[in-house]
Formats: sequence, structure tokens, C-alpha cells
Amino acid sequence: MFGMKDLIGLTISAFIILPVVIFIREAGYFLISGLFGVKNPRLTIGTGPRLFTFLIFDVRKYYHVYSWFSFDSIKSDRNFAYICIYAGPILINLFIALIINALLANGYWEEFKTFWNRFIFYAFYYVLFDIIPMKTFNGKPNNGMVIYELLRYGKRVDYNEEPLIPGTTEVEEEYQEQIKQIEKVKEQIEEDE
Repeated sequence: MFGMKDLIGLTISAFIILPVVIFIREAGYFLISGLFGVKNPRLTIGTGPRLFTFLIFDVRKYYHVYSWFSFDSIKSDRNFAYICIYAGPILINLFIALIINALLANGYWEEFKTFWNRFIFYAFYYVLFDIIPMKTFNGKPNNGMVIYELLRYGKRVDYNEEPLIPGTTEVEEEYQEQIKQIEKVKEQIEEDE
């Protein structure tokens, strides 16, 4: 039976563990891309209006399950660089999950075992859905598909015409345009009242 303890566990999973795992996943892009000299990297956390920016972080107002990494250009524009960048989220979640699992197996963090088991579950969940080549709901390939296509055909294959990792400058321009549209709608609503 689903009780109060389960509700608390679900809340912790949804609002603490899942966002942290997603942040770590997106940080995987950043860590690996730094090795290949990306220009203007940005890690956007959440959606909607911007709350603040700090260094490479762009924090938005609404729930941060939806996050993404962007950059404008890369110094090492070779297939190997892109394979490594797209493998970054897979590797970092796998690495962290295995480290936590090893710590639990050796008796560390016993009092928080349920929390860490959930953390490992979500980390492996993202590894699984990143590593198996497939298209996502919007028709774009996931990281596994991008890596597979790069290894098989030797080129970046995108099933949409837009790039897989957007440029930070392009994202900023789109954001500013959305904010202008929101302001216009607000003004129209105020005039109608």
C-alpha cells in the first residue's frame, strides 16, 4: 500500500534526486567538451523566464527536469570530439552510479541506503536511455544514436535540420524573442482590462 513514507520518498526522488541526476548528466557534456575547446559554453537549468546567470549557468524559473547544454563552436571539429561529447553524459552518470554502488556495497552510507539506491536507479535510467540508439519523441536522435551514426557513417547525422547541440548565442536570441512575445501578451491583457 502506498503510504506517507512512500509519498515522501516520491517527493525526494522527483524534486531532489532526479534534478541532481539530470544536472550531473548535463555537466557530463560540459566536462568533456572543455577538453575539446568549446567556445561560449552554457548549462541551462529549467525553462521559462531567466532567474539569473552565473558563470556558465543559466537558471530558469520553472522546474529543472528540462535542462540542456549549448556552445557556439568547438576548436577540435572532428568526429572523435563529438563522440566524446555525446558520450560524456553516459560516462559521468555511469561513473557516479558505480562509485556510489561500490560505497554502499562496502558498508558506507548505510543509514541513507534507500536514498542512494534511488539515486543509482535514476543514474542508470539515464544511462540506459542515452546509450541505446533511438529517436526521441521530437524525432531527434538521442546520444546513443548520434554516437552510432558517427561510428557507422563517419558523420553527424541529424534527422532535423537544426543542430543537435544548439549554439549558446542562438539559444539566447530565441530566449530574448520569447520574452518579447510574453511582454506583448501581458501588455494586450492589461489594455483589455
